[in-house]
Amino acid sequence: MPTNEQRRAAAKRKLERQLANRAERARRRKQLTIAGSVLGVVVAVAAATGVYFLTKGDDKKEDTAKPDASLTAAAPPSAKPKADLVNCTYSDSPKPADKAATKPEKTEVPTTGVNAKISMSMETSVGPIGLTLNNAESPCTVNSFVSLAKQKYFDGTSCHRMTTGEGLKVLQCGDPLGTGMGGPGYQFANEYPTDQYAANDPKAKSPVDYKRGVLAMANAGPNTNGSQFFVVYGDSQLPPQYTIFGTVSQDSLAVIDTIAAGGSDDSNGPGDGKPKVPAEIQSVQVGT
Repeated sequence: MPTNEQRRAAAKRKLERQLANRAERARRRKQLTIAGSVLGVVVAVAAATGVYFLTKGDDKKEDTAKPDASLTAAAPPSAKPKADLVNCTYSDSPKPADKAATKPEKTEVPTTGVNAKISMSMETSVGPIGLTLNNAESPCTVNSFVSLAKQKYFDGTSCHRMTTGEGLKVLQCGDPLGTGMGGPGYQFANEYPTDQYAANDPKAKSPVDYKRGVLAMANAGPNTNGSQFFVVYGDSQLPPQYTIFGTVSQDSLAVIDTIAAGGSDDSNGPGDGKPKVPAEIQSVQVGT
């Protein structure tokens, strides 16, 4: 039989574990994430095709990943047509801007004709990257990205995160702090493919294919988009909770591949950290 002293010592150890777990979960929730990168940890399983996510647990047990065997990866659903003119809402975020920025002046965004696609060029320390933004599918996201680019918000910022797991191969940029926690002081709602699902549709949490070359928004939860974005350099599987708003040109993928070839420093865990090949965004401009 354990003595009272042993029981007290065991209770103290349990409390310390609980407090440590709570502190760790609080730290994770503060950072912008891709697929729960700091809200949770992406577990890449080489033998599986899915990406599993750790979510907030309780104090009675350790956080665990529980994959749903019924969920299989699929392509994002076809985009439903947008109105010819979309009204966008940009609201103040809880965290002030980490670099001077204003909300987009334009809130009514045309989506058809010459406005369906927008070409941009992003100059980086590794090489030029051509972007095609899909205004027809994600007009409010594109409108914000263009606005920030015109304000030179991205100039002088670094791509701060790279993941190299089998299920998640992305380069994340757009944070003026370079920590995963920076933003422009405002936020806005998710668009394609999130908006293609009806409310409470279970498929909204199923993994879908984010193909090589896709340009998408990072976020800290539903409708918390700001300035951080990521480029998919290898086919990845994520829930459709990250707005896809464009693509990287095929020629420019060689620049991303150069960065990816250097790997990450694993500062966030195996296969997740800062890219070893530094990639600074020097400018982002409309047109190529």
